[in-house]
Amino acid sequence: MDIETANALTAFTTRYCDAWHEIKGTWPQSVDLYGIPSPCIISTLDDCVIWQPKPFTAEQNVNAVERAMDIVVQPALHAFYTTQFAGDMTARIDGLLLTLLQTWSEDDLQRVQENLIGHLVTQKRLKLAPTLFIATLDSELDVISVCNLSGEVVKETIGTRNRDVLAPSLADFLTRLEPVL
Repeated sequence: MDIETANALTAFTTRYCDAWHEIKGTWPQSVDLYGIPSPCIISTLDDCVIWQPKPFTAEQNVNAVERAMDIVVQPALHAFYTTQFAGDMTARIDGLLLTLLQTWSEDDLQRVQENLIGHLVTQKRLKLAPTLFIATLDSELDVISVCNLSGEVVKETIGTRNRDVLAPSLADFLTRLEPVL
């Protein structure tokens, strides 16, 4: 596992949870994850769940993606998706508002890998360099991804060659993220 990425993700998650405590006096809450089982849930309210990150307990890799696409996935991406179970977290980097995607449960990891495979199949068909997404943006056509060739974090428009480098590595990207509630 890529320890630098795992540590950067854990540090960002701590900053995110601390911001919730400071501003709202509670652990993070999610309406979107209401009713979806997870080891992260510490309380369920009428319309949302309160969650906190938990150590990842499943096999710590995204090997299904590697097998399906016959590629080797960057170690940083294995670490990103399997360091912890957590809810998605909103953040900002260089003025760009995003939602950092996280693995909510073991079942969710399977869904994430299926979505990553679909994303890679589309890129392969369009003869684009392979990327694996890690965050969403307000625009449904744009995502934040890690280039599987270089390890750089990029903002990309899905299905196009439009890619802007945001950070030289996933660990650097996560270190620079600012929590947004």
